[in-house]
Amino acid sequence: QVQLVESGGGLVQAGDSLRLTCAASLRGFGNYVMAWFRQAPGKEREFVAATTWSTGKTYYADSVKGRISISRDVAKSTVYLQMNSLKPDETAVYYCASNTRGYVPYSQSSVHYWGQGTQVTVSS
Repeated sequence: QVQLVESGGGLVQAGDSLRLTCAASLRGFGNYVMAWFRQAPGKEREFVAATTWSTGKTYYADSVKGRISISRDVAKSTVYLQMNSLKPDETAVYYCASNTRGYVPYSQSSVHYWGQGTQVTVSS
């Protein structure tokens, strides 16, 4: 069983930065890929970024490249999402997610475990 707990959300102004944290309890010998998704009101949940647990290779949605970065600290069993120059339309619930078979979960159907989500609100 994998448990993911997000923290770090909040209310910020446009242009501000925010770092989200995902505390991950990973068990067994899964080939984990950790990801962040977000879901804005009335919209589909969308992929933001991912990183492989073993090597730290990263993957990003085109819309966030250059402003958002994902990283992981294996010793702390934690995944981070550093978000810079935030925009109002990035207001959403941000979810930590995991694929246990080594695939980058670009879609929800490829996610095996979800966190409960953390709200990020960007005011204009």
